Amino acid sequence: MTGAQAGRAAQAHQVFPIWPGTPPGETKELPPEADTTKPDDNKVAGQSVIRLGNVSTPTLTIYAAPADKANGTSVIICPGGGHHILAWDLEGTEVAEWLNSLGVTAFILKYRVPAREGEPRWRAAVQDAQRAVSLVRSRADDWHLDPKRIGLLGFSAGGETAVLTTLFPDRTYAAVDGADQFSHRPGFAVLIYAAGVVDRKTLALHDYIRVEAQAPPTFMAHTYDDGVPVENCILLFQELKKAGVPAELHVYSKGGHGYGLRETDTPVTTWHHRCADWMRASGLLD
Repeated sequence: MTGAQAGRAAQAHQVFPIWPGTPPGETKELPPEADTTKPDDNKVAGQSVIRLGNVSTPTLTIYAAPADKANGTSVIICPGGGHHILAWDLEGTEVAEWLNSLGVTAFILKYRVPAREGEPRWRAAVQDAQRAVSLVRSRADDWHLDPKRIGLLGFSAGGETAVLTTLFPDRTYAAVDGADQFSHRPGFAVLIYAAGVVDRKTLALHDYIRVEAQAPPTFMAHTYDDGVPVENCILLFQELKKAGVPAELHVYSKGGHGYGLRETDTPVTTWHHRCADWMRASGLLD
């Protein structure tokens, strides 16, 4: 994100760091945060994508629901980007605006990228997501939110981040302040072309993917022809069912990967309508 873009975002929406100091495990300084998009990079539905790189200061950007529509539900959005960059508009700001149209307050999580050397690729992102859920829950009264209706929505690598945040029973960092006394697990999850659930070679679940009855209700969408294996969602759905956790899975025949909410000629780009139906049926839009 350029300085001008960041300035406009700050003017329109409150942005605040999620950690009171240096995030856990940070020992090396990265180059300045920037939009890494190049003129010849792939476009999505004919539009360019902000590819935000070198994130060292994780933040939440608040998109408050319109007062006449607000229903108390909130969603923390984890954009994708392979743990290299964040698809900031495609899987962030555009999604926040859609959630606002449903009366849902959205928080875009700018988690740390690229993945830190010497650690599992998801560790810094999951730490940031766990902290974000606890922080939003700790301030639910301030923002007129229902602390039980805080969801986590992730795309691709952001979907991996969301999966592990929903499933890990323990915090992956030492508590830093009072906000960490609040649960780090969301009340529901939305996973769109999620990655990182299965090993790409064996298509078997990673051994640290363990679904218990305490996992939250989950909505998933994926395509058969996605380069990120559809087994990520299929096997997770099966584990959720075994554990008795309510779940809904939509598998579309075509559409590939990385479409966000942008309309294409494939039905998969209507996934958000099915998600809204699921949220409504689950009482999240009351």
